[in-house]
Amino acid sequence: MITKILVATDGSETAKKAIKYSVGLAKQMGSTITLLAVVDDRFFMAQSIPDEATSSRLIEPVGDYLRQAAEVYLEKASKQCEKGGIQSKKVIRHGHPAEEIVKEAEKSKADLIIMGSHGRTALQAALLGSVTFGVIHKDTKVPVLVVRK
Repeated sequence: MITKILVATDGSETAKKAIKYSVGLAKQMGSTITLLAVVDDRFFMAQSIPDEATSSRLIEPVGDYLRQAAEVYLEKASKQCEKGGIQSKKVIRHGHPAEEIVKEAEKSKADLIIMGSHGRTALQAALLGSVTFGVIHKDTKVPVLVVRK
């Protein structure tokens, strides 16, 4: 039985579609939803500009902006859950998205991970990086349901 669903979202249209799908499924199954956003801070180059060269650290505003954006789309998703009568909680993690999604699924003891996919080919996913592909191929026992665009 599916009692806990983890929905990974990045605010994209496919993520919104996955949230809508998960609310419907949670309603049918009597499940709760954990809404997860991951701020991918791997590309922030703290050492690229020496502290002495600038009066403010540029990495902090970018990180703050990404976290605020995540809070906004998680809040919208939370309202969608509430409107559907589904209990939800919001989680923001920092790091590699695929790894953090799997970690949160295991931590929250999710029975199912639901996420959207942009439908890239294997070559595009390899070149551009695909979070969905990464989650599916991680060593996890949690099933993954992919909602296509």
